[in-house]
Amino acid sequence: MNQKLLQDYARLIVRKGINVEKGEIVWINAQLDQPDFVTIVVEECYKAGAKEVEVRWNHDPVAKLSYKYEKVSTLGDVNSIALARYKYRLKKLPTILHIISDDPDAMKGVNQKKLSQARSKTYRKVKKYIDQLESKYKWCIAAVPGLRWAEKVFPDLKGNDAIDKLWDMILLTSRVDGNDPIVNWEKHNEFLINQRNKLENLKLHKLYYKSSNGTDFSVELIPGVRWGGGVENIPNKGEFNPNIPSEEVFTTPYAGRCEGTLVASKPLSYNGEIIDEFSITFENGKVSKVSARKNQSLLEKMVSMDEGAGMLGEVALVPYDSPIRQSNTLFYNTLFDENAACHFAVGIGFRELLPDSEEMSADEVKAHGINSSMIHVDFMVGTRDLNIVGEDKNGHKTHIFKDGNWAI
Repeated sequence: MNQKLLQDYARLIVRKGINVEKGEIVWINAQLDQPDFVTIVVEECYKAGAKEVEVRWNHDPVAKLSYKYEKVSTLGDVNSIALARYKYRLKKLPTILHIISDDPDAMKGVNQKKLSQARSKTYRKVKKYIDQLESKYKWCIAAVPGLRWAEKVFPDLKGNDAIDKLWDMILLTSRVDGNDPIVNWEKHNEFLINQRNKLENLKLHKLYYKSSNGTDFSVELIPGVRWGGGVENIPNKGEFNPNIPSEEVFTTPYAGRCEGTLVASKPLSYNGEIIDEFSITFENGKVSKVSARKNQSLLEKMVSMDEGAGMLGEVALVPYDSPIRQSNTLFYNTLFDENAACHFAVGIGFRELLPDSEEMSADEVKAHGINSSMIHVDFMVGTRDLNIVGEDKNGHKTHIFKDGNWAI
């Protein structure tokens, strides 16, 4: 790979993604696939002024063995070391960078019921820390190629050829093109902020979705909750870009207030397996029925993980003509595929979009209509002919999307 582009990408992640500033502590979570690139990122963190950088390595095959051989009681345990890390995070609020390269089929063959039970058990023990950490620290998710992921995306290529091709797609969609990527992202952020300002000025009460694939859906929005997209801001921590790449403008809908059917337009990678050709139907704001050609039982488990897993936590608008969709690449990875199409997420909502939420308890945030759950899973619904109409409290309607793209 072109080393200048890799250096540019690392600089983009550090300077715009997590936006490292002098004296910060940075934690990096990464797989074993690209240690040389992770090393470049670590050095960029130090150059940006990081006080300390810690890398935690993960490996899908090892994780799979844990789920195969360990009991639920062991998998779901939270030992004193793990609790100490949560307490340290609450005290120091380190900036978190996730560098993902996961195999979409990493957990194929694992007992999904066992996996879900273990994660539910763990979540109950750490929820109080997660609630306290929300909206308190900077974070970013970015990607590098893993061999199995690359060969899944490009089945006609093998080994380094597949990895190089996936590198090309990651850099292209992340706006790393040989020009200054920081400038590229500043221009992109300007566009996303402009779109979210337009939406906020409309003071929308409801959104109506319709497309020829069967999507026919309405969702209520929370009064006063803002729209996000591009750059975000954490009080006393500064700006950051949570996803690289990102094409979405999004908000948190009113939990439990939606009706109709959403038909997925792309496969979903969840818990290391693929769910495909599926739809989700909501009645009185909650999932009432799911259907999937592939892995329906896993989809059913997903929306029943807890009380909030069957309600919406995110509404996201992405133009059909986004660079990721135009790449004609199915990534089997939510970071990319969600930015190729309009999408929703079941599970936890974004409390940071609620004004003054940093001073509220988790119960107070929930009382405002923001969903609470142990999961947040995005699924794509955008199509070439998707139409979205917004309606304000007075019944005035505005076309937000027409034929899959922005109409405002």
